[in-house]
Amino acid sequence: MKKIVIVILVLAMLVSLLYYMFFNKSVAPSPAITETKTDYVSPSILTYSINNTYPHDTSSFTQGLVIYNNKMYEGTGENGHSKLLQVDFKTGKAEREVKLDDKYFGEGITILNDTIYQLTWQNNVVFVYTLKDFKKIKEFHINTEGWGITTDGKNLIVSDGSSNLYFYEPSTFRLLRTQSVTDAGSLAYNLNELEFIDGYVYANQWQLPYIFKIDPNSGQVVAKIDVTEIWNRIKIKDPEADVPNGIAYDAATQKIYITGKKWPELYEIQFGK
Repeated sequence: MKKIVIVILVLAMLVSLLYYMFFNKSVAPSPAITETKTDYVSPSILTYSINNTYPHDTSSFTQGLVIYNNKMYEGTGENGHSKLLQVDFKTGKAEREVKLDDKYFGEGITILNDTIYQLTWQNNVVFVYTLKDFKKIKEFHINTEGWGITTDGKNLIVSDGSSNLYFYEPSTFRLLRTQSVTDAGSLAYNLNELEFIDGYVYANQWQLPYIFKIDPNSGQVVAKIDVTEIWNRIKIKDPEADVPNGIAYDAATQKIYITGKKWPELYEIQFGK
């Protein structure tokens, strides 16, 4: 009888030991599913001052604005009114122009290596021109809508109104990578006209008075410029004027220019520290 009791006790101990081992294993935390906190930058507010004001053609539905070799170039939109322009920014008058076929809605422009790239909105076409004579030399297909375009000196960087920036190879328009843009940890939206300034991508936010300063490597909005004051001034001058759109940087003089769709004025501004 004692032997039976001892066997039962031993079995009970074994069962308890196995249960203890199994239970601890099943509830132990797994490093593979441990949640980690994502770090993000809360954008600072970047102030600005207006240094100069110049006239701007109110018939120009501005989609792209560039300064290259001391000359200003502008891409405009709307079917039947889309153009590529070289503009005397001090007078607002066009010095050269190419009109797009009425079926095309022109969008952003940029210049790299004396070559102009002009997006179209929903036509999925990118036009390529020689800078010297505005001669169209190529057309590329693009899979997204075209909104804004700029260059970091190597790649072409494109927006399509979403939270993404697309990096393309200039010679082939082959997509190299896609970078999502976040604003204080949430996806940004309505990224529009673009300009590359000192290592950062600046983007108008369509329908809103903000210009984002974006780190192109992380996609984080590191600062915002609020142009509400300028926009309110424009609305008083011309109620028909549309949203802010157009950022141009003159690398030679380090001057920055902004305007908007059908705005009567172009502004030379300076960012604060």
